[in-house]
Amino acid sequence: MKTLVCTTPGKLDYAEGEKPELAKGRAIIRMKRIGICGTDLHAFEGTQPYFSYPRILGHELAGELVDFDDAPGFQAGEAVTFVPYFSCGHCIACRTGKPNCCASIQVCGVHIDGGMVEFLSVPSAALVHGEGLSYDALALVEPLAIGAHGVRRAAVQAGEFVLVVGAGPIGLGTMEFARIAGAHVIALDINEARLEFCKEKLDIPHTVHAGAADVEAQLQRITQGDMPTVVIDATGNQKAINNAFRYMAHGARYVLIGLQKGDICFSHPEFHKREATLMSSRNATRADFEHVISSMKKGLIDPTTYITHRVMFDDVAREFEGWLSPESGVIKVIVEVGS
Repeated sequence: MKTLVCTTPGKLDYAEGEKPELAKGRAIIRMKRIGICGTDLHAFEGTQPYFSYPRILGHELAGELVDFDDAPGFQAGEAVTFVPYFSCGHCIACRTGKPNCCASIQVCGVHIDGGMVEFLSVPSAALVHGEGLSYDALALVEPLAIGAHGVRRAAVQAGEFVLVVGAGPIGLGTMEFARIAGAHVIALDINEARLEFCKEKLDIPHTVHAGAADVEAQLQRITQGDMPTVVIDATGNQKAINNAFRYMAHGARYVLIGLQKGDICFSHPEFHKREATLMSSRNATRADFEHVISSMKKGLIDPTTYITHRVMFDDVAREFEGWLSPESGVIKVIVEVGS
């Protein structure tokens, strides 16, 4: 079968791999859709933490269930996605209901080879029913679940002002789930086109350009002087993460979905006097996947809103580098595999 391997930063090569054989407790999926995410782009750039080369990328995936062992309730031929964070089941995180941050987690496409292949073997326990959704929609469940998990970590309440820093795909999904939770959402980004997308496509009422000289003053006006009670970073940018500590209300929660390699730096007195809470949000859980699928089925989220580019699997290596440029206008690239 054909595979696409990121051999070194900046280089993608097609190769022939062996089609997986069915094994105990495993399922085989014929890939139909692959979403290109920030993790894939950062891996190509050489800036992704927890990463080694060569690696087959891809964890925003949907396909046809071909064969399986020990997957009660599933049927061959059905459309599926899966939870791509494979946990050990035994560590302290797994034992306390947090397999998304398992001490020895294996994330598909990051720690182990991912879904830029024609056929992929995954643990049967990771399978998620398609619930009648399209392959396009199912490929978007995972990135939306990242945002849903961050909102759940923040325990967002109806009527709160939630500032989401970063209007990339993860940030956009975070905004959607904050809105579904009943929050007043504020989008902050340096890309004016992304802010327009927030207003026009997602109906986000408040947008602020991160490069403005009066960001704090704008946030004061929007929140009637209180500042946001929840700040969520979805940039993975060190400067943006550090800056956003200034935007917190007293008593606020700051959740880091974005990930970068450097150190966080903030004023302890300013943080302390707010009795602020800082937390990370890693991956997502099955409950988050189910929340996303339910929201799609109820029409609370239109997954097609995010798809700006579409490409066939054979053309990914040629097109990939262009998606790094802000001028490309990429929100979400969907790769079609096979017929």
